[in-house]
Amino acid sequence: MSDPLLATIDENLKRLSKGHKKIAAYIEENYDKAAFMTAAALGQKVGVSESTVVRFATELGFKGYPELQKELQQLIKSKLTAVQRMEVSENLIGDSDIITSVLNGDIELIRATAEKTSREAFKNAVSEINRAKRIYILGVRSSAALASFLAFYFNLVFDAVTLIDTASASEMFEQMFRIDEKDVCIAISFPRYSKQTVNALRFIADRGAKIIAITDTEKSPIASFANHLLVARSDMASVVDSLTAPLSLINALIAGVTLSRRNEVYENFNKLEHIWDVYQVYEKAEDFPEHAE
Repeated sequence: MSDPLLATIDENLKRLSKGHKKIAAYIEENYDKAAFMTAAALGQKVGVSESTVVRFATELGFKGYPELQKELQQLIKSKLTAVQRMEVSENLIGDSDIITSVLNGDIELIRATAEKTSREAFKNAVSEINRAKRIYILGVRSSAALASFLAFYFNLVFDAVTLIDTASASEMFEQMFRIDEKDVCIAISFPRYSKQTVNALRFIADRGAKIIAITDTEKSPIASFANHLLVARSDMASVVDSLTAPLSLINALIAGVTLSRRNEVYENFNKLEHIWDVYQVYEKAEDFPEHAE
């Protein structure tokens, strides 16, 4: 088995008690359902007590059932198909108010990210970006939206920013072939992780460029390439993962970089405001008709 958790269960199977083997068998066959069951619900499902489920978790080396459950939830994020994700999201939300359920979930993800994000890693990432000769930004599939957002603002601050176009694998490497140890790549990847991102980072690491990885866990396939790792919580909202907390972390990164270069940024934005005004890029407030009372 390729997943460490399932491999651990399989390796310990022979020495487990009869009750623990029932739990193990159910998890291996139904990890997508087990990931969101309480210890009591899982015990009831397989015909054992809640305490047996808790002991099963500690037998595998976890501090308790919540830690095992968290590991199961991490497992399904990278393994479930879109159809399976839809089934899980229906179980999670059920008949509750969708707006309340999803938005409250996003609030919790942002709170958890704020509490657990390493301030040292964040500070070092800002310094690395400011030192770089060129900045490359990489995000594939759903993460492409985050990469595009970051690149838009960084292009207003820095002279050499490349948003890597990942539509073609060959063209992707052509855009990066000049990358070297003086450059930095900000790579963004969230479940379901893209092999394209991993392949690109392997190339970038071989060229000696510094890598800032923005992802959801230290166990992410891009984390091992990172010189600086920024972790943002991302859990399933429906068929997709919530990217609210990652976007908030990227907002913080933009703020951190611009504040560290405030004089230069002020000058850039003064020039841009003049250009936007001359070429009427934005609507002006005085152009809007007043609303009738």
